[in-house]
Amino acid sequence: MLRILLNIIWLMFGGIWLALGYIAAGIICFLLFFLVITIPFGIASFRIAIYALWPFGSRVINKPTSGVPSLVGNVIWLLVAGIWLAIGHVVTAFLQAITIIGIPLAIGNLKMIPISLMPLGKQIVPSHQPSFPNPASGPPHGYSQYPR
Repeated sequence: MLRILLNIIWLMFGGIWLALGYIAAGIICFLLFFLVITIPFGIASFRIAIYALWPFGSRVINKPTSGVPSLVGNVIWLLVAGIWLAIGHVVTAFLQAITIIGIPLAIGNLKMIPISLMPLGKQIVPSHQPSFPNPASGPPHGYSQYPR
């Protein structure tokens, strides 16, 4: 119930504008379709926009199938847009944290910084979903399924 309340407050006090900004970025990337390299950035922008609408109760995990193309794309994204988006999230979080009601919203804004810096190769899942989306694959190497 608290997640729903936080998401509604988030939506009213910044989430909708943040999502619209990411949607605009995604549309621009898709309008530049003749530059095939911009299409993954458009998809990532739309993914972040959905996350920006309803961030409480969700978290970002790494896709197990991402590889070198995601890394290269993330470096390009970081240099072109990621740094500026992260700075915007930090400034907005600082301004939201001035009020007591805004502190959870500031935390939500800071939670969006990693995906705004490097969005490719990421997946947004519900908070209650385990970190390993494919149970058949098991935990990553070096992790045990059983607590010690």
